[in-house]
Amino acid sequence: MVLACILRRYCGHKENPTYLMIENFLKQHGHLSAKRYSYLEVKKMTNSFRYKLGQGGYGSVYKGRLQNGSLVAVKILSKLKGDGEEFINEVASISMTSHVNIVSLLGFCLEGFKRVLIYEYMPNGSLEKFIYEEKDPLRLKLTLNCRTMYNISIGVARGLEYLHKGCNTRILHFDIKPHNILLDELFGPKISDFGLAKICPREKSTISMLVARGTVGYIAPELFCRNFGGVSHKSDVYSYGMMPS
Repeated sequence: MVLACILRRYCGHKENPTYLMIENFLKQHGHLSAKRYSYLEVKKMTNSFRYKLGQGGYGSVYKGRLQNGSLVAVKILSKLKGDGEEFINEVASISMTSHVNIVSLLGFCLEGFKRVLIYEYMPNGSLEKFIYEEKDPLRLKLTLNCRTMYNISIGVARGLEYLHKGCNTRILHFDIKPHNILLDELFGPKISDFGLAKICPREKSTISMLVARGTVGYIAPELFCRNFGGVSHKSDVYSYGMMPS
């Protein structure tokens, strides 16, 4: 609800650039736990973006280190992608969460067209690389035993339950897939990438959606065809069920 109000207020005025829209959002939510960094500080913590962890349609992710020695994953959002909604989605939704199975947002940067999100570093990367190793035939075969896979499945389910029922406001992720499940040093799972998330009151059973959100193969049928019913938190449950086990 908060996110929707902010977007309606600032996106509706074409004379206001995306930068001002996001700045106004940040000013109105000064209680956010994530720390704001300058772009110069981001360059320093990543050693001038020396070590890339991955890349996608959103931009690139680099390995970094904070002044206290903690390793971080620094996500550089594409300059030309979106109208600022993805950045606000990430900052707003993750800042409202605190759960062992949800990735922590430690900081962010906003300078002109530069948008950066700083997360806790997850040494084992995404679940995707353990499931689709055929994408990189030169890499040693990566496998997880049945007990580890079971624990990952339970952890993701607990993370979703928290997003849907444990927060003060309900958060719908809309992009649950192996690529967005990160694994810590003990292969504990954490849900990440809230760029498509939607925040809504807990008492609402369904929400309105103008366009489908998610990744082909994991999108719930009701997101692209209203004949299947209304869109709700159950759409995330469908995506969870479509993940390989």
